Amino acid sequence: MDGITLGRTSLLCTLLLWTLEVCSGAVTVKVAPKVEVLKDETAKLPCTYTVSPSSSNTVVDWYMEKQGSRKRVAFRSQGGEGKSDEDSPLFGRVTIGEDFALTISSVTPSDELLYYCQVTAGPAGVGEASTMLKVFFAPGKPELTKPSTQAISVGETTSSEISACETKNGHPQPRIIWFKDDQPLPEVKDKKEKTYMIPSVVKEASGLFTIKSTLYMQPTKADKDSVFQCTVEYTMPGDQIKQKQSDSITINLNYPSETATFTLLNTDPVKEGDAVTMKCETDGNPQPDFEFTKNGEPATGQGGLLMLKSVSRTDAGVYMCTAIDFDNLDADLSGKITLAVHYIDPVTVTPVEPQVVMLGDKVEWQCKTKASAQHTVHWKKGSEVLSQDGTLSIQDVSYDKAGEYMCVGAVPSVPGLTAHASVNLTVKGKPVIETPAAGEVGKEGDMVTLECSAYGSPAPQFTWTPSGKQSVSVKDNKVVSIMTLQATAEVMKDGVTCEVSNEHGRDSKTFLVSLKRAIDNSANRADQQQGGSSGVVIAVVVCVLLLLLLVALIYFLNKKSKLPCGKKDKKEVASGEVNNDIVVEMKTEKANEEAGLLNKRPSTEQ
Repeated sequence: MDGITLGRTSLLCTLLLWTLEVCSGAVTVKVAPKVEVLKDETAKLPCTYTVSPSSSNTVVDWYMEKQGSRKRVAFRSQGGEGKSDEDSPLFGRVTIGEDFALTISSVTPSDELLYYCQVTAGPAGVGEASTMLKVFFAPGKPELTKPSTQAISVGETTSSEISACETKNGHPQPRIIWFKDDQPLPEVKDKKEKTYMIPSVVKEASGLFTIKSTLYMQPTKADKDSVFQCTVEYTMPGDQIKQKQSDSITINLNYPSETATFTLLNTDPVKEGDAVTMKCETDGNPQPDFEFTKNGEPATGQGGLLMLKSVSRTDAGVYMCTAIDFDNLDADLSGKITLAVHYIDPVTVTPVEPQVVMLGDKVEWQCKTKASAQHTVHWKKGSEVLSQDGTLSIQDVSYDKAGEYMCVGAVPSVPGLTAHASVNLTVKGKPVIETPAAGEVGKEGDMVTLECSAYGSPAPQFTWTPSGKQSVSVKDNKVVSIMTLQATAEVMKDGVTCEVSNEHGRDSKTFLVSLKRAIDNSANRADQQQGGSSGVVIAVVVCVLLLLLLVALIYFLNKKSKLPCGKKDKKEVASGEVNNDIVVEMKTEKANEEAGLLNKRPSTEQ
C-alpha cells in the first residue's frame, strides 16, 4: 500500500508541475511549464505572481535543480535591482528583469534543468512554480564506414559487419535507423539473430551526443545488389521530428557461380575487317578463370574477353568458353558462339582497260562479284545509277558520256559491306561547240568577254575572229576558251566568230554583242510614258463619273420638289415643319444658271 500511495503522490506532483498556476497560501505564482531553445541562443523563463493581501516587501528568487539539490542563480526584490549569484554555474550569463523573468544567454546542453521561481511576500507567505528548460541542437549528417576486412562470403555461419553509421553533436540524444533497399530494418540488438545492430552513445564534454550503430548480417546471394544507408532521427522545438540521411553503399559479396553466358558484343553483322569482341561471364563473384577454344583448338583470351582484330572469313567458326568455380564444381559453366564473318569478293570488270570510242559508236562492260549473302551489282556515274544487272551498255556514244564509271557490289543485309571498281571512257571525234551566249556592253567601245565551250577529242584548237586576249581551260569533258576584246562598231554589227578544229573536223559559231543598258533605258522610258498616259486617262474618267453623279442627284431632288431656291422659299422652309425630309439649300450668284440647272424660273429676290 505504501508503494501505491507513493506512486499516486508522484503522479499528482507531476500534474501540478504542468499546470500554469501553483498556489501556496496567499501567494500565487505563474510560469511556463516548458521553455524550448536552440543551443547558443537566449532563453527567457517568465514568472508572474499575485499576493493577497498585497505586500510591499516581496522578493523573487530563481533556483536551478541539479541532481536533486537546488541552487539559487538570481534574485530581485520588489522595486529593487536584479542580481545573480556569483557562485552559480550561470553567473555572467543570467539576468532577472523588472518583470521577474529569468534570461539565460548562450544556452548550453548542460542548462537543460528544472528551474523554480520562488516568491516570498512576508506575512502573505511563500509560493513557487517550476519551468523545464529544453535545449535542442541538430546532429550532423550521418556517415557510413565499411569494415577494413575482405569481401563477405555467402554461407558463413556467423554474421558479418556490413557498415557502421555515426552521427555527431546532437541534443537531445538522437537515434539511428538502418535501411536496406529503402526499407527500414527492425532494431535488433540480440547477437543471436542473423541481422542485428550494436549501438553506442558518447556524451561529449559540450553536453552533445555522438551516436554510433554497427550493422551485422548474414547476407544471401539476393543481397549482392542491395543498397544500404542509415538515417538519424532527432527532435526540435515544437515536437518536430526531423531526419538526416547518409550516403548509400553496397557490399562486396562473394558467392559461387551457377550459370555462365558467352555473348558477342558486336551489335551489327560481322564483316571482314571488323574488330570482334566476345565476353564470357558467370553469375558468381569473383569471376573464375576462363578458357576459350575455336573449333576445338585453344584460343587466347584475356580475363573473360576474347578479342579478334580485323577478322577475315577464315575467323568464322564455333567458339567455346569454359570456367570452373571451385565453390560449385557441379555447375556447368560453359557457353558457345557460332561466329559468321560476311564477305564480298573484289568486283571484276570486263574489259578492264580504259575504252576509247568514236563519237556515235557503242560501248559495253560486264561486272561480277561473289559474296557470303545475297548481293547487288550496279553501275554508277557520279550519283546516277545506270544499271542494276551488272551490264552497262551505251548506244550512240556522245561527248557527255565520257568520264569515269563505277561498278559497285554490296550486301544489303550487312551495312558497309561493299566492293567497287572503276573504268574510264574517252570519246573521240570532231569538235562540237555549245550554243553560244551573246555578249552585252554598256556602250560601243567597251570591253566584252565571250566564252566558247567545245567538246572534242583530241582537244580542239580555238581561233577567234576578230581576236583579242584569250585563255583556255578544261572543264569536265569540254575545253573552254575565254576571249576578251573591244566592242567596236564592226563587232557590234557582225559579231565575233569562234572556230574549233582537230584531226577529225571543225565547227564554228558566231557570238553577237549588243547594248544592254540602251535597251533597258528605252524600255523604262516607254514604261514611264505609258504609265503617265494611263494616269491621265484614269483621272479624266473619274471626274466625268463624279459630275454625272452630281447631276443625277440634283435632278432626283428637283423631281421630288425637295430643293427650295431663293430667299422666300428658304424662309418658308425655315418657318414650316420639316417632317423628317431632307432639305437642300443651294446659293448661286447667277439666277439664270440656277434656273437652268433646276429647270425652274429664276428667283426675283437677289
